[in-house]
Amino acid sequence: MPEKETVQKAKRKMRSGKRASAAGEFVREEIHHVREGKHGARSTKQAIAIGLSKARRAGVKLPRKGRSAKSSTRSNSLRRGTSSRKRSRASLRALKREGGRAASRKALSRQARTAAARKKSRGSRTSR
Repeated sequence: MPEKETVQKAKRKMRSGKRASAAGEFVREEIHHVREGKHGARSTKQAIAIGLSKARRAGVKLPRKGRSAKSSTRSNSLRRGTSSRKRSRASLRALKREGGRAASRKALSRQARTAAARKKSRGSRTSR
């Protein structure tokens, strides 16, 4: 569940037309959670994905990254906002077993650099 302050910041940014930075608020919150030890993450990408997932559930309209192979029943239950109590507890316990190194400055920097490089190489391919 996202914090009230994060939702308010995101709504403020959405009103001013900044959809991506609204989602960024949720990612920032997630990075803080990992850093303060609320739970861990296996990789920086996982921490970012959790934040984006929270943003989608809160109503920030973000493009989905590819088609997932998940069953339609699970996606329908997520859309309705209901989820299996067992599943959510199990996922939280699994996250708590992970470390916090994924949210370090070094890891975030490395992730940003590789993402930017990937974006740059994609642009050069399409301009041919």
